[in-house]
Amino acid sequence: MRDKLRHKIIEVCDKKIAAKGPSVGLSFYAFFANKNDDPELLMEAATWWITTHQLDHFEKAIKIKNMLL
Repeated sequence: MRDKLRHKIIEVCDKKIAAKGPSVGLSFYAFFANKNDDPELLMEAATWWITTHQLDHFEKAIKIKNMLL
């Protein structure tokens, strides 16, 4: 996973946890704008989420953050 994506995911997880608490869930779509302006990065996140780690559609943000740290 590219450092750019790793840092973006951690940043989004931190923001979601701060706003909604440690039990907040999210999907890999949370790391991207509604407009798909970087399809390669989206596919990299999807591959990491679905193929590599076989995660559910929604996972706890704290779990995702800890996986990346």
